[in-house]
Amino acid sequence: MINQRTAVVTGASSGFGRLTAEAFAADGWRTYATMRNTETKNAKVAAELLRAGISVVELDVTSNASVDAAAKLIVEGAGAVDVLVNNAGTAHFGIQEAYTPESVERQYATNVIGPLRVNRAFLPSMRERKTGLVVYVSSIVGRVVLPYSSVYSSSKWALEALAEASFYELAPFGVDVAIVEPGAFATEILGKTESADDAARIETYGRFAQLADERVHGLVAAAQGRDPADVAKVILRLANAPHGTRELRTVVPENPIVEGINNAVAPLQRGLLEAMNMGELLPKVPA
Repeated sequence: MINQRTAVVTGASSGFGRLTAEAFAADGWRTYATMRNTETKNAKVAAELLRAGISVVELDVTSNASVDAAAKLIVEGAGAVDVLVNNAGTAHFGIQEAYTPESVERQYATNVIGPLRVNRAFLPSMRERKTGLVVYVSSIVGRVVLPYSSVYSSSKWALEALAEASFYELAPFGVDVAIVEPGAFATEILGKTESADDAARIETYGRFAQLADERVHGLVAAAQGRDPADVAKVILRLANAPHGTRELRTVVPENPIVEGINNAVAPLQRGLLEAMNMGELLPKVPA
């Protein structure tokens, strides 16, 4: 198809990632759904996506070799990438003290270092063309703090900082950045959460250990009645929006507390950069 736009979605084997890849394809985009284990655990999903006209590419965000190989294949096949969706992620919920450093490192390897690695592979071509959009799938707990969510939440806070910094750094090159902050949705990630791995330490928290377990059950309850496809629709809307009109942060569904934080901080952040003589990195505010 002439002038067909190209989207790349990480973590597309399930949840927001798969729904987003399907939404792009249905809208006429050349779509690359990336995931691990395309020939084993995710072979069935890969086959289904292929039948829907979506290209499936093996990509493990924790591996330099895997990311570089995938990016080479995609860029050579598509010629250019218009939208990159950093969606791949895992979730750790439990008592902070009871997580070993090794477990926290695994969380950060996927949720923080992973997007950095993927960006390094795809951003050069976007900057060279002076166009493109990078979407980060974060979370409302990337802006607020809840007990027993600190490991996951801190990884999303880190992701938000990286994303917003790149929002400024990439603006002079014509590349937009958008952060999508979902609340609780009934996706597969809720069934794959990783609990704290130091059982002996958990026991010392007594009845509060039970409270930590109830945290995940509360997320499942909060997700009832919400359609995960709403997140995919927001990402597609951002992708189709003209350059310079995309909002930095979008909360799904609407959340007055998180939106209040975003709205309060934005002008302060802009004022800080202006005061530090970095105004040239600020995207122009639409009239």
